[in-house]
Amino acid sequence: MLDLIIKNGLCFVDGKLQKKDIGIIQGKISVIDDLIKETSKEFLEADKLIVLPGCIDTQVHFREPGSTDTEDLNSGSKAAVVGGITSVFEMPNTNPPTSNEEEFQKKLNLAKNRMFCNYAFYFGATPSNQSELSKLKNLEGCCGVKLFAGSSTGNLLVHKEEDIEKVFEHTSKVVSVHSEDEDILNQRKKLRENGNVLSHPVWRNEESAISSTRKIVKIAKRLNKKAHILHVTTKEEVDFLSQHKGNITFEITPQHLTLYSPDCYQKLGTYAQMNPPIRDKSHYDRLWYAVKNNYNDTIGSDHAPHLKINKDKEYPNSPSGMPGVQTILPVMLNHINDGKLKLEQLVKFLCENPAKIFGIKNKGYIKKDFDADFTIVDMNKTIEIKNENIESKCGWSPFNGLKFKGTPTSTIIAGKIKMQDGKILGDPSGTPLEFN
Repeated sequence: MLDLIIKNGLCFVDGKLQKKDIGIIQGKISVIDDLIKETSKEFLEADKLIVLPGCIDTQVHFREPGSTDTEDLNSGSKAAVVGGITSVFEMPNTNPPTSNEEEFQKKLNLAKNRMFCNYAFYFGATPSNQSELSKLKNLEGCCGVKLFAGSSTGNLLVHKEEDIEKVFEHTSKVVSVHSEDEDILNQRKKLRENGNVLSHPVWRNEESAISSTRKIVKIAKRLNKKAHILHVTTKEEVDFLSQHKGNITFEITPQHLTLYSPDCYQKLGTYAQMNPPIRDKSHYDRLWYAVKNNYNDTIGSDHAPHLKINKDKEYPNSPSGMPGVQTILPVMLNHINDGKLKLEQLVKFLCENPAKIFGIKNKGYIKKDFDADFTIVDMNKTIEIKNENIESKCGWSPFNGLKFKGTPTSTIIAGKIKMQDGKILGDPSGTPLEFN
């Protein structure tokens, strides 16, 4: 007797879509076949739907501890499962920051029985916590080290080259980098214009991004360490990083593949403000060139919610960041329907590559004995993103009022249906991800 059978779906198995049934026992995939005679406690009909491995969002900020009026681990995880995301990597720039073992353990305790999706946490690098970084190899639920080379939300900043070097030297984990050059940002701060958010990409210009990224790659290569460059935004970085593959990987966000300047600032004002910024169409085009050629390795939402009351402040007093964990799939599925990328590429960016790069155990593929995490999508269903349907506490989306073709219809985690047609089911039962 199986616990769940997913019937008649087009399943992404062995790199292609195949009409299969999937049988699940005790949270694991037990059989992938035509299950005609098997009995099960529960059935999920997936006819005309596509069954993907559980999608993983490798960059979210759930703001707990410190800013739980904006988001917390529970609300953020609801947004994730409604968006078809089965696992998240959550960021350490909280208050206090997750930069020592005690704070890390507190976060694990806060997540227990409160998160609907599975989770792992980043350990924040500081200029002086190298001794902590050297002990992370077997730390439960730790996906890697997060390094802010340029200042963004929070107070984690490691910008001196010798300190960055120490971070890489002392850890065996992947170091994921917010790559902007702090010295350049400080020099150019005077270019910010009060009330003019169009000056945001002028201040945080291309040079601040590529200069930092060159430095990070040089250090990582010299020390033979793994670096993952987050939210790449410039054509210069695409061209540079595509020449330095191997231990160097990088991410692009859906918002940088969907919005561009000046249109986005004219329409959305400070709601389009994020770090690094959304830039002009020449950068947008180059990011799509990267996606088409599989130069980037992951797509992450950089879910970074802020309350409207703060986003409505006059620039530059408005905070940078926008929510995205609930919309990453509809946005990218719509791009697939528009012919901009293929479904198998999205599976690489959201399932297979996160598992490979970060060494996540038993995730990323539909394989016998792997964890029964699935994202089931309807490629033909059109949805309209509306602020009132956003599960994040911030209550808004930059895509409000836009229609997208392709949407997740079910989220299954450890063999349990946690979301069906936009409704969250059951209690929070997410668990920490395990790493090789």
